[in-house]
Amino acid sequence: MGPGDLLYQTYQAQRDATAPVRALAALTRRALAQLPGALADHELVRRLSGGSELVARARLTHTRPPFGISTVRAGGETVAVNEEVVASSPFGSLLHFAKQTPAPGPRVLVVAALAGHFSTLLRPTVHTLLRDHDVYITDWHNARDISVQRGGFDLGDYVEHVVGYLRRLGPGTHLLAVCQPCPAALAATALLAEADDVAQPATLTLMAGPVDARLSPTRVNELATSTPLEWFEQNVITTVPLRYPGACRRVYPGFMQLLAFVSMNVTRHWRQHVALFDDVARGALDDADRIRDFYDEYFAVLDLPAEFYLQTVDQVFQRHLLPKGELTVGDRRVDLGAIRRTAVLTVEGERDDICGAGQTSAALDLCTGVKVRNKQHHLQPGVGHYGVFSGSRWDGQIYPVVRNFVLAHS
Repeated sequence: MGPGDLLYQTYQAQRDATAPVRALAALTRRALAQLPGALADHELVRRLSGGSELVARARLTHTRPPFGISTVRAGGETVAVNEEVVASSPFGSLLHFAKQTPAPGPRVLVVAALAGHFSTLLRPTVHTLLRDHDVYITDWHNARDISVQRGGFDLGDYVEHVVGYLRRLGPGTHLLAVCQPCPAALAATALLAEADDVAQPATLTLMAGPVDARLSPTRVNELATSTPLEWFEQNVITTVPLRYPGACRRVYPGFMQLLAFVSMNVTRHWRQHVALFDDVARGALDDADRIRDFYDEYFAVLDLPAEFYLQTVDQVFQRHLLPKGELTVGDRRVDLGAIRRTAVLTVEGERDDICGAGQTSAALDLCTGVKVRNKQHHLQPGVGHYGVFSGSRWDGQIYPVVRNFVLAHS
C-alpha cells in the first residue's frame, strides 16, 4: 500500500466534515437574497452575501454540468439545437448537437480530453463550431461512477473509441482534438489510414496537444520526465470509496488534477475569487456571473481510470512512443506515415504554459505521407492554453482558420 491509497478517503473525510459549514453559508446567502430591496442593497449585507458565497462555493462537484446549448446563430438566423446520445459505452458517449436545419454544415467530431474535467469544458468550442458545422463530441464518463465489473479502460481503449466513433459517423467526417487527445486522434487516424478504411477523416485539426512532448518542455513535461512512473502509481493513484458505484476501482482522482492546475496559477485563482467577492459586494452581478460560470465548470471534476492515466504518463510524456514510431494499439503499430488522404492543421498558443509551442506542430513533420499543400500550422499570438479553444481569440481569430481549413477540404 502506497501513500496514494489514502487520498480519496482523506478527501472524502474533509468534504464530509466541511459540508455543514458550506450548507450554512449557502442558506445564509439565500436568506440575505430574500431581504427587502433597500436592505438587501446595503453595503454590509452585500459584503456578507459575498463572503457567504465564497464559503459555500469552497467545494468541488463530480457531476457533469449541462452543455446548455439550446440555440445557435447559423446562416443569419437562430436555430434550435437538440443534444442527442448517438452511441454509448460504460466509459464514454458520443453526443450530437443536432441543429434543426436541413443544411447543418460539414460534420465535425470533437475529441475532448480525459484529463480531470468533463467535456463541457469545451462548451465555448462547441458553441462556436455550431455556427457552420454539424458537431459531435466525445463525452467521457466519470470513472468514480463506473462499476469495476465493467473492466478497465486504457490508452488503447481510448483510441479504439475514437476509431469506432469515426466509423459510426462515416466518410467525410472532420476530426478535431483539443489538448491531451491529440496523440490519440493522430493514432486513430493512422490506424484507419493503414487499413484503407473509408472512415478515415477528411481533416484532422490538432489544438494545443502533446504530440511530441520532448519539444519546448513546460513544467507539466518536466514533472512527468523527472519522476519515475512508480512514483505516480504509488502517490496519486487511489481507490474509489465504497459509497460510489465505482467502489474499489483504481483511479487518478480529478481533484488531484485540479490541484495541479490551480497550483500553476495560484495567484490568478486567488485574485479571481477576491474579484468575485468584490463584484457581489458592489452589486456588479454581470461581472460576478462571469466568474461564477467559469468556476462552476472548472471545479466540476471527473476521475480517470488508473490504467489510462499511467499509460498516458508513460507512453506520451515519458517514453514519447508516438513521435518515435513505437506506439502500439493492441497488436498494431501506429504508422503516422500511413496518413495520406487526411489534411492536417495544427494550432498552438504563443503563451501556452501547459503544452509548449512546437509540441503540436510536430505532427506536420511526422505525417510524412501528407502532401505539403494539405498541411497548415497556426500559432496564435498572445494566448495561453485555454485561449486556444475558448475566449475572444478563439472565437474571432482561431476559429476562422479552422472553419476555412475544413471548408477547403470538404
